[in-house]
Amino acid sequence: MALSLFSKLGKSIKPYKNILCCISQNGASGRHMTNYCLDPSIGLSEEEAEIQSMALNFAENELAPNMQKWDADATFPVDVIKQSAQLGFGALYVDEKYGGTGLNRLATSVVFEALATGCVSTTAYITIHNMVTWMVSQFGSEDQKEKLLPQLIAMDKLSSYCLTEPGSGSDAAALITSAVKKGDHYILNGSKAFISGAGTTDIYLVMVRTGDPGPKGISSILVEKGTPGLNFGKNESKLGWKNQPTSIVNFEDCAVPVTNRIGLEGIGFNIAMAGLNGGRLNISSTSLGAAQKCFELTKEHMSVRKTFGKALNEHQYLQFKMAEMATKVMSSRLMVREAARRLDEKHPASPAMCAMAKLHATDNCFEVCNQALQMYGGYGYLNDYPIQQFVRDVRVNQILEGTNEIMRLLIARNCLKM
Repeated sequence: MALSLFSKLGKSIKPYKNILCCISQNGASGRHMTNYCLDPSIGLSEEEAEIQSMALNFAENELAPNMQKWDADATFPVDVIKQSAQLGFGALYVDEKYGGTGLNRLATSVVFEALATGCVSTTAYITIHNMVTWMVSQFGSEDQKEKLLPQLIAMDKLSSYCLTEPGSGSDAAALITSAVKKGDHYILNGSKAFISGAGTTDIYLVMVRTGDPGPKGISSILVEKGTPGLNFGKNESKLGWKNQPTSIVNFEDCAVPVTNRIGLEGIGFNIAMAGLNGGRLNISSTSLGAAQKCFELTKEHMSVRKTFGKALNEHQYLQFKMAEMATKVMSSRLMVREAARRLDEKHPASPAMCAMAKLHATDNCFEVCNQALQMYGGYGYLNDYPIQQFVRDVRVNQILEGTNEIMRLLIARNCLKM
């Protein structure tokens, strides 16, 4: 991996205090071991824990202080997002030979979990940009890599991923946005729905139909902002992810050079599915970060809030609730990290394991956040407290990157060999 790169880049922003690893006077690193069962560094290597520490400190210093204001004002924090690229967060799992950070999927999950403790919505966008950047690095031509990757890695250009349509979400292979080849261009017509960053971002990776119905008729094309025929709907008013612009992306006789196609014609669906396996781990990791943060906030609240003459944490019922919450966080973390390891080794069961991890983590971590709100009582319902925002922001994780009903279908097909 790329700890040396992280160490070098970390100094370019500000010195971040290392809270999970300790560095001895002679420069040798050693793990700081605790007996706290929810320590998120448990099981990590020295290098992974260093990377986690840097991400946690970025979350604490740059994201958390602004999270609620960004939500209230619907502010897309482009400057802070681009600042994260200085730490290598713009291309976490892109190979170092292209200028990426070169992390594996496990370390990537660790980073996204840590960042989400500061702001789920902002971290979720960063995961999307990472997925697009990785797709270009994996499936793009050498010319595309040379032209686009430096800008995407540095986040000089931000990206959006366009798969879902108004009439096709879970049934992605049924998409109808068309790309008809005319000479050296494709003419795009159709619409994409729920696109994060739409209207603000610079590059759109679009799944289009270039052939017959079904998955084999789908191709992947890059469309740059400002292309004639590309336009955007209104910014959607959402329950969560309010600091992230989301809208319809429309293509009306939008002419795009054939050279903008990613990979061969007809492999777009395969590209989409390859991206979604990792995407499911990425989004699950943001749920993990939110649940961990909500647990910590609730633990602190319970130590100071008193009812019936004693602190909340002295009530056995609430102690048991906290034990259940902690177990859900830990079991989710174990499943996500195990699926990440299997995805790294290209295990044939990794798609099903990613689906399992996504199902378990996003369901259980939402329950943890929601229970934290309940344990805050009326205070948890106030916008002055961050718990309610975590609840709103992680709810969508049970829907996107494949609904959790589709996750159950994928798991069943694998287990039953259907």
